[in-house]
Amino acid sequence: MALIDLLDVSKKFEAQKILCNVEFHLDEGERVALIGKNGSGKSTLMKIIDKTIDPDSGEVITKNGIKIKRLQQSPKFKENLTVREAIENELTEFKEAYQKYLKLTKEFAANPDNKTIQSEMDKISKFLDFHNAWNLDDRIERIMLEFDLKKYENKDISLLSGGEQRRVALASLLLQKPDVLLLDEPTNHLDVYMTEFLEEILLKDKYTFIVVSHDRYFIDRIATRVVELENCKLRSFKGGYADYIRQKEELLKAKEKEYENEIRLLKREEEWLNRGVKARLKRNEGRKKRVLELREKVKEDRREIRQIEMQLKRELLAKEDEKINRKKVMFEIENLTKSLGNKKLIENFTTRILQKDKIAIVGKNGSGKSTLLKILIGEEKPDNGIIKVGENIKIGYLDQRKTMLSDDKDLIETFCPHGGDHVNVRGRNMHVYGYLREFLFPPEYLTKKIGVLSGGEKTRVALALLFTKNYDVLILDEPTNDLDIPTINILEEYLMDFEGSVIFVSHDRYFVDKIAKKLFIFKGEGIVEESHIPYTEYLEIEKELKQIENVKWKMENEEKKEKPKKRTQKKLSYKEQKELNELPKLIEDLETTIAEIEECLANPECYQEKGLVSLSKELEEIKKIYDEKLERYLELEEKKEKLQMEN
Repeated sequence: MALIDLLDVSKKFEAQKILCNVEFHLDEGERVALIGKNGSGKSTLMKIIDKTIDPDSGEVITKNGIKIKRLQQSPKFKENLTVREAIENELTEFKEAYQKYLKLTKEFAANPDNKTIQSEMDKISKFLDFHNAWNLDDRIERIMLEFDLKKYENKDISLLSGGEQRRVALASLLLQKPDVLLLDEPTNHLDVYMTEFLEEILLKDKYTFIVVSHDRYFIDRIATRVVELENCKLRSFKGGYADYIRQKEELLKAKEKEYENEIRLLKREEEWLNRGVKARLKRNEGRKKRVLELREKVKEDRREIRQIEMQLKRELLAKEDEKINRKKVMFEIENLTKSLGNKKLIENFTTRILQKDKIAIVGKNGSGKSTLLKILIGEEKPDNGIIKVGENIKIGYLDQRKTMLSDDKDLIETFCPHGGDHVNVRGRNMHVYGYLREFLFPPEYLTKKIGVLSGGEKTRVALALLFTKNYDVLILDEPTNDLDIPTINILEEYLMDFEGSVIFVSHDRYFVDKIAKKLFIFKGEGIVEESHIPYTEYLEIEKELKQIENVKWKMENEEKKEKPKKRTQKKLSYKEQKELNELPKLIEDLETTIAEIEECLANPECYQEKGLVSLSKELEEIKKIYDEKLERYLELEEKKEKLQMEN
């Protein structure tokens, strides 16, 4: 039986259909990525699964006794708790189970024949094994360090930012390891290193989960299945994100073939309908009805084919850079230095930013990336250094708070502040609705106030607004936050076509690889490194270098421990020499014994007398001893030769 079954489930809010007679199953060990446009119903589906809300119809069946827990967009905590207390507060069940196991261990030692105690110990042991809860304190320390929460462990959790509170909630859920984990945008507010740690722990500890995410590399690495929610229906694709795109291409080919067949059939039926349907109206009413249904299906299939074509075009879009003989200088930066209190963010950074440069600013949270953006737009001043801005350069800036938008204005007022209903977009005069439809806004949104929109919708409005202006440089701070994958694809298309420079901060590795031609890497301690390799390639090199450093550090420490021994030992010790002298005779005796047992095993009379099982066990044990003695002999011989060479 599956852990979760959704059977013929439907849900709508007022006139908007969210789910239409959907089927969904989740088996133990599955890692499902749920994708779809913002507002398509992904969070609603999760709330139906954990029974926060009920479906309008259909069944939600969960396996008896399983625990389902969900990472919420705005987590709630008990009052007056520190960060560590908030995490430990959710782990009481596991700590109590561990203490009970220790108590039972003592009781079992005093009464080893008690089957009840043994059965209870086995039950608790399996529980602690599944939840990986044997060494909770060590796991708490590790996860707090990896999610950069250690510095806040004694701070009241209510004083943390929304992103920091989300990291606390995620840490707590990972430590609990419920039977099914529901993760709604878990990589929001995580830097790339935190995301890599999350990937590692989800895979290593074998979680069963459903995740909503716009991070395509994250989906590609962790998902065993991608489920797409579109037009209130679910469609399942086996594998990660790359597999999903490949299967979408195959689906497009199948749909196009099906569409061609439908067109041929419709043409024949239309000819029949036009020839003499009046004479056969009553007799062929059913056939007439099927023709009308086929017309609608052809329209529907054509719409779906166009949608898939557009999605794949945006996803696979990759243009070669045009050669520019003379590039305009946007920024010249010399010896830029900036600190925040005692923390050095940037030290003596020099670079030049040219027309058409696409630059990603990457690094850990809090390393100074957003500060550099603010320095470039003049919102903050450097401590030292020079920034020269190109002549007549117009800069468009998207910050994380979307300060360019006014909550009391609707979309028409935002895009046409001087009246009218048209905007100019890259030389095209477009109706506002036609343009906003490209950013997936339905027509009823035109009169909605900005203040009532969700975070993702505000980001879409802000980005759409940027592309209606004549800017030379776009400076974007986390532009993919709160966006769904279809909208990110649209953003990528616009940025790749943009004639000016793009400078952006992002932790989305897929987005960075696709857009950036250059990286500014914030490495800490004021170091900003410039690189022209793809971001994922840089991360792999960084990981390999770290592994080499760790090996080097271990070797140096081992050498330090061994050096005193090397200085004092010129030959084998008396005990080692005695052992070396005795081992050849012992090895020879063992070889003789092995040969005798093998000979007996080949003789039915012999092995029947001594017992086949007994002989086989004896042979196995003696072979093990033989291997150990032979390895020890070779080790001592090698050591003796090494000492002779050194002296």
